[in-house]
Amino acid sequence: MAKMEVKTSLLDDMIGVGDMVLLEPLNEDSFINNLKKRFDHNEVYTYIGSVVISINPYRSLPIYTPEKVEEYRNRNFYELSPHIFALSDEAYRSLRDQDKDQCILITGESGAGKTEASKLVMSYVAAVCGKGAEVNQVKEQLLQSNPVLEAFGNAKTVRNDNSSRFGKYMDIEFDFKGDPLGGVISNYLLEKSRVVKQPRGERNFHIFYQILSGASEEFLCKLKLERDFSRYNYLGLDSARVNGVDDASNFRTVRNAMQIVGFMDHETQSVFEVVAAVLKLGNIEFKPESRSNGLDESKIKDKNELKEICELTGIDQSVLERAFSFRTVEAKQEKVSTTLNVAQAYYARDALAKNLYSRLFSWLVTRINESIKAQTKVRKKVMGVLDIYGFEIFENADNSFEQFIINYCNEKLQQIFIELTLKEEQEEYIREGIEWTHIEYFNNAIICDLIENNQTGILAMLDEECLRPGTVTDDTFLEKLNQVCATHQHFESRMSKCSRFLNDTSLPHSCFRIQHYAGKVMYQVEGFVDKNNDLLYRDLSQAMWKANHSLIKALFPEGNPAKINLKRPPTAGSQFKASVATLMKNLQTKNPNYIRCIKPNDKKAAHIFNEALVCHQIRYLGLLENVRVRRAGYAFRQPYEPCLERYKMLCKQTWPHWRGPARAGVEVLFNELGIPEEEFSFGRSKIFIRNPRTLFKLEDLRKQRLEDLATLIEKIYRGWKCRTRFLLMKKCQVVIASWYRRYSQQKKYQKIKGSAITVQSYIRGWKARKLLRELKHLKRCNEAATVIAAYWHGTQARRELKRLKEEARRKHAVAVIWAYWLGLKVRREYRKFFRANAGRKIYEFTLQRLMQKYFLEMKNKMPSLSPIDKNWPARPYLFLDSTHKELKRIFHLWRCKKYRDQFTDQQKLIYEEKLEASELFKDKKALYPASVGQPFQGAYLEISENPKYKKLKDAVDEKIIIAEVVNKINRANGKAASRIFLLTKNNVLLADQKSGTIKSEVPLGDVTKVSMSSQNDGFFAVHLKEGSEAASKGDFLLSSDHLIEMATKLYRTTLSQTKQKLNIEISDEFLVQFKQDKVCVKFIQGSQKNGNIPTCKRKNNRLLEVAVP
Repeated sequence: MAKMEVKTSLLDDMIGVGDMVLLEPLNEDSFINNLKKRFDHNEVYTYIGSVVISINPYRSLPIYTPEKVEEYRNRNFYELSPHIFALSDEAYRSLRDQDKDQCILITGESGAGKTEASKLVMSYVAAVCGKGAEVNQVKEQLLQSNPVLEAFGNAKTVRNDNSSRFGKYMDIEFDFKGDPLGGVISNYLLEKSRVVKQPRGERNFHIFYQILSGASEEFLCKLKLERDFSRYNYLGLDSARVNGVDDASNFRTVRNAMQIVGFMDHETQSVFEVVAAVLKLGNIEFKPESRSNGLDESKIKDKNELKEICELTGIDQSVLERAFSFRTVEAKQEKVSTTLNVAQAYYARDALAKNLYSRLFSWLVTRINESIKAQTKVRKKVMGVLDIYGFEIFENADNSFEQFIINYCNEKLQQIFIELTLKEEQEEYIREGIEWTHIEYFNNAIICDLIENNQTGILAMLDEECLRPGTVTDDTFLEKLNQVCATHQHFESRMSKCSRFLNDTSLPHSCFRIQHYAGKVMYQVEGFVDKNNDLLYRDLSQAMWKANHSLIKALFPEGNPAKINLKRPPTAGSQFKASVATLMKNLQTKNPNYIRCIKPNDKKAAHIFNEALVCHQIRYLGLLENVRVRRAGYAFRQPYEPCLERYKMLCKQTWPHWRGPARAGVEVLFNELGIPEEEFSFGRSKIFIRNPRTLFKLEDLRKQRLEDLATLIEKIYRGWKCRTRFLLMKKCQVVIASWYRRYSQQKKYQKIKGSAITVQSYIRGWKARKLLRELKHLKRCNEAATVIAAYWHGTQARRELKRLKEEARRKHAVAVIWAYWLGLKVRREYRKFFRANAGRKIYEFTLQRLMQKYFLEMKNKMPSLSPIDKNWPARPYLFLDSTHKELKRIFHLWRCKKYRDQFTDQQKLIYEEKLEASELFKDKKALYPASVGQPFQGAYLEISENPKYKKLKDAVDEKIIIAEVVNKINRANGKAASRIFLLTKNNVLLADQKSGTIKSEVPLGDVTKVSMSSQNDGFFAVHLKEGSEAASKGDFLLSSDHLIEMATKLYRTTLSQTKQKLNIEISDEFLVQFKQDKVCVKFIQGSQKNGNIPTCKRKNNRLLEVAVP
């Protein structure tokens, strides 16, 4: 954005009024109408000065994106439209740049969006602070603490599906750069009564439903839980499911968050075991039983639930059962044991469940603090975020002790809010040199005193009544209140001695009413004494301390008999009063920032604005009074620089640039505009405007001036645009003319050039034709001479050929006559010897012809080159029998050699192993024939490629010959456990299949023998050398699907390394050494229930029987 125009969205294009301080006229109706108008346009945030009003939209809005975070980052508070990010940024920058500790107070009634507001504040701070691995880890832990605490501390109520049932104050600690170092969480008054009883339409704490919905069946079985909600008495069924809430997904989120925060696996398991124990406590029921002395006692109906609780917690069942039936009272050196009736037993059960869950929640907060606390001891800056229950007023006198405590806390917060707001206003006036005027306002200190006074306060009297000997009931407590507080102007009771209340029939006898700052609240006195006492019988504490469960034992340190304390523990009211006092003291030391949350309707629906409900909240939050306090002096203030930047166009002297100080420019501007002096004051760094009408007048003048400036700018722009267009057209005309002239000259040149080329082509054609005619005439002359010469040469050649033929016929006749003469001479000589040698010659000739025919037929009848082909042509003649057999043998050897020549080295090794296996197991092991057709692979597990076995791969630095999953047989029960079998050049290793951890490593020199049966099974025993280190645990009894391959490779490897043959024993009965004992393994034939799988069963300490199908 240009420097000339600084956008202030409180004033620019605003919907309604963004800051209530500027609202005119100021009354309740205009206040509500302004909120409604902004709410209808999705503007859920409005300011009262530096206070943010937040209306819950009950739907997701696109105003919390990372782009929005960047938009509000390092921006002035009033520079952009109202937003919770603006307040978060202001607080963070004040902490980082001005070294001021900050606190953000988020208040409002249940369902107004306080929890979401605190999440938004934390997420914004996490987004804008520094980066880095360590910083990101701290931010992630701080953010992930929310899901854990919400699961254990939030519940669905009639007003809110995710209502915080505890108060939370988190101090986030930063270093000097503004990077988070850690944090500390404080919790206040968990509503533990919700564990055992919930009002209609409400749920128990989220974690119970999340476990039952999201845990796996195996995990539920470990916790001894079932998925059905109706099985548990502590879970209300009318609202077990909440629309839009996925308990299963939330459970996974909680477990992941606990892991990120730093919970160990065993700690997470312990936490869920305690939650399961609390859930099952509600299923314990009691029945009355009369004793011989006439006293009533209680007995547990079904002890199965008690047994499962004791198994979860590690408590002796008899100890816990007695704690539910008896109560031991100690006074000095005396102990008195009394029986509990059914009502008292149910009270003890519920008290234990409430205390167990409440202490678990406190332990969770402490454990989270250990993880997120700052690790360095340097000086830290602190930002506190307070997310605490809002003011609660239930109808039909349903307000009890919890609502009384909650409303007391809100009274204290209202008191500090008024004090700090006035203090902030006064400090700013003094800082700017403006005269401070006293402001009248309602001080609720009188109400706080009514509740917390150490002598006459309601909490003090409640503690006094709880500690008083004798019969103490809620009615006696109310009588005491009537005596002490009867004349107090903010206390009302039906039985009060003050006569002005005697006719008030709207107030029941068992109730009292307090006039809070937010309005009148009627409290039902029933349960005040019990809830304040918060007693847990010492027998139950001691039973919990005796648990073998480390977490439960740590939750009940008072149960330790060695540290027994007879002093009564502090009451719930006094503890909360002390916590509130500490909180107020902490808040007093920090710079406050306020977020006031408002619920628009009771239906938890979007787009509904209930004016009556909003009006009620505005009254008890004191928002109108806050506006009046803020504008009692001056309604609007702004630093000189932004003020001058925004309004400088209203004065000719300041427009467009002011060269002097900003304050002098503002003075000139206001004098020029003629604004009365009583309407504004000049501070040291800001201009203060008394009446909003003056500001709106300035805005109207500015708007009109901006319209005039816009018209001027538009006029100048149009002139510039027309001039630019004219110059562009002129330039285009010049360019077009030059291009056309060039085009015309190019066309003329092309025409002249074409004519010249045509003339040249005609001349060249005439010359070429003339030359062609001359060449053709010369060619014809040359061809005529050639033809005449050819005819002459032909005549000469024919004459010579005729002469040569005649001479050849004469020579041939002479040769024929000579040949006939020689033949006649030979025949005459041969006749003399023919009769003596004719038979032998004929025999040899016949034999030669038969052999020739035999070999020619064999050539066409030769079998294939496969070594396993047994076919061979039939013998044609008897005298060729030996020749036929020898020829068959030679051919077979030749084709075997040809087949072997095709093998690679690896294939030769495989066939050598197959040959070795044949020598070892053929006709000895029934499993051998099935293994012949199976190739020996060796590496059945891809250890080098599978990341699951990276640890195993790193541990083995030798070449792996075979890697296979085998079953290791347990001697105790005959059951099998999966192991990875590895064979290397020097060792045999067994490793865990899941983790890859090496369990056993045996050198090959220590392997003495391998035993197996002769039957069709995969069992084998690896015998180790006695006295060797590897034999300390005994021999290995294993089972494998590749027995023949494993035994063969083990035999060959052992022979290669030790030069000794490994003994392979094949017997249906052999001995195996297990530690100090020898066990006989016997193989029998039998039918199997599970198909054709052999099973191993222990018969006695000395016999394992393997049934083979």
